[in-house]
Amino acid sequence: MKYFFLNISVLLLLMGCSAKYQGIDQQYHSLLDRALTKAGDNRQDIEAALEDIPTEMKNGMAFLIAYMPERDLRTLSSAYLLENVQLAYQAKNEFLWGKSIPDSIFYNDVLPYALMNERRDDWRKDFYQRFAPIVKDCKSLEEAIQVINDTIIDIVEVKYSTEREKPDQSPYESIDQGLASCSGLSVLLADAFRAVGIPARLAGTPNWTLKEGNHNWNEVWVNGKWYFTEYYPSGLDKGWFLADAGAANTEDPKNWIYASSWKPAEHAFPLVWDYSIKYVHAHNVTDRYIKLWKKEQASHADQEGKVAVRIKMFKDKTCSLISNNRVESEITVSLDRKIIENGKTAGPLKDMNDILQFYLEEEKDYQITFMNDKGIPVTHTLEVEKEPMEVTLYHSEKPGKTHFPSK
Repeated sequence: MKYFFLNISVLLLLMGCSAKYQGIDQQYHSLLDRALTKAGDNRQDIEAALEDIPTEMKNGMAFLIAYMPERDLRTLSSAYLLENVQLAYQAKNEFLWGKSIPDSIFYNDVLPYALMNERRDDWRKDFYQRFAPIVKDCKSLEEAIQVINDTIIDIVEVKYSTEREKPDQSPYESIDQGLASCSGLSVLLADAFRAVGIPARLAGTPNWTLKEGNHNWNEVWVNGKWYFTEYYPSGLDKGWFLADAGAANTEDPKNWIYASSWKPAEHAFPLVWDYSIKYVHAHNVTDRYIKLWKKEQASHADQEGKVAVRIKMFKDKTCSLISNNRVESEITVSLDRKIIENGKTAGPLKDMNDILQFYLEEEKDYQITFMNDKGIPVTHTLEVEKEPMEVTLYHSEKPGKTHFPSK
């Protein structure tokens, strides 16, 4: 008889668990138990989000809550979570590309309301209203990505600047200022992508291997593969920083390239403004960037025997070296009085590490020419040696003979 009552008790316990998480896959049950415990006084809101979400969205909500940072479990309302999840599913069902996105990618890289440790803004409805109209006629994921990349700066009216208030800005902190760092711009772009059902995540490095400085950018998922892009795009898997990323030291984690994940992964994403934050998860994707750079190098095999020459331009010599003091200017490179290269220096809207670069033959003298702030051409002689060079020009320079390196 006691075994009969024991079996009944076990059955009732299982039925209770089933009822508590009805419509949710078993794999999430124990994770949800832990999440609800962490929610503390906010437990009722988290439970309401799980209970009130439509049946077809329950596993998505369960995934989101199962891996939420404790800070969010204790503070976010059921209304906030319900709107985010419902709008994410709306985008998935509305746009052509949504049907091709597997649940694992949708849950991890579309559904989440945050990219890193930024303030939790209520952005998804607003961003859907801003970006859905411009991608509604797109026939592919690639086309939609390009359209958003091409228009986001005009839609949100935010530009890159080192004078932004902080690096880890939320979407509306950046929009209110009109300024953001590379990290803040990455949050804006990822949220724009996610608002219309495009999988997006954060990528970056805490420190370049060959120079000082960190950088963050975005990755987007297209037909089973991740590609990098950024707020000021050059195209998928194309960008000014690829050479730096491709030189990453695989032996030192501070030089790795990381890609963010909502679900716990093998690493924490290194946030250089606060290394103590461990709830932003990440994969090590360094090898992929090294392979991309090797492929890029192979396509430029004719650069053997050439030296990298990087050129920056600022307003004048009294300016501090901040982004707003940089000048976009056309630079021409001549050899034996024939123009062989031309390009534009990075202006105030570009990342501080985005620097015009030419590959020039070593041990030759070149002339570099630009128009100064008076519209008068200024020419300098550039003696290329065997080591990479970095040249700083000033828009206020007067015509005269200058030699690099200085004699």
